[in-house]
Amino acid sequence: MSDCIFCKIIAKQIPAKIVYEDDDMLAFHDISPKADVHYLIIPKLHISSMLELDTNHTHLMGKMLVKINQLAVESELTGYKLAVNTGHKGGQEVFHLHFHLMANR
Repeated sequence: MSDCIFCKIIAKQIPAKIVYEDDDMLAFHDISPKADVHYLIIPKLHISSMLELDTNHTHLMGKMLVKINQLAVESELTGYKLAVNTGHKGGQEVFHLHFHLMANR
């Protein structure tokens, strides 16, 4: 998606403070954090929202959730909030699936 800001971050056309990257996902600091720790975790595959997920995405979503927890542990968080806004009515602003990992120290 040429107009997707997250696809541009994945393509390194827009800089981001990356905390993790592999072939399937990217995790980086939110530019407008709502907590002391606020990471965005996105699939490299452009999926507009949770509403597009199907059984073909099961492995990817499982891998992402495990990595999110690993990032929390590595960041020495003793608890965290995980949020996913889905669709316009769910408060989604960027239409590339993304998880918000947030915690206060």
